[in-house]
Amino acid sequence: MTFYRLLFFVESPDTPWPRNPAQYTAFSAAYATERAIDLTSARYSPDRARFTHVTDYRHCQAFADSARAAQIEILRYASVRDPAGGMDLALLTCRAFAKCQPTAQQTWHIHLNAAGAHAVCEAPSLRITFDRACFAVDPRIAQMRWERGGVRAWQEPWP
Repeated sequence: MTFYRLLFFVESPDTPWPRNPAQYTAFSAAYATERAIDLTSARYSPDRARFTHVTDYRHCQAFADSARAAQIEILRYASVRDPAGGMDLALLTCRAFAKCQPTAQQTWHIHLNAAGAHAVCEAPSLRITFDRACFAVDPRIAQMRWERGGVRAWQEPWP
C-alpha cells in the first residue's frame, strides 16, 4: 500500500505531503483450492522477466485473464518489491476463500513525507520505516520529487 501511495505523489508532484497519516485495514484470510498455478515453478522460468517487470504489468494481467478463463483460482508469484524475495498470492475468484470472514485484521497508519514512509500498526504494535531508497528500483519512485509542502519528517516516538 505504501508503494501505491507513493505512486500517487509521483504523479501529482505539486500535491503537498498529507498532514495526517492515512489509515488502512490489512487482513489475513483462509484460502483453499485445487486450481492454482505457481508462477515461480520451472515451467514458467522463461517468462520470469516479464512476470517480474517493475513497471510493465501487461503480461501479468493478460496471464491472469487467461487463468480466470481457465477457472484457475489462485496464482502464486514472486514479489517484485520484496528485497527478501517473498511470495505473493493472487486470488482470482471469491471461491478460493475458505471462510467468509477474515482470520485476522490489523489497522495500519501510513505517514508520508520527504524522508520516506513510516507505517505504524496499532495492534500488535509494529513500526516499519521505508526510507527514500526502499522503492527506488522502480524508476517512477526514483524520479520522485521528495521535497514539497506539507509536513516535516516524523519524529520518534510516533503515535
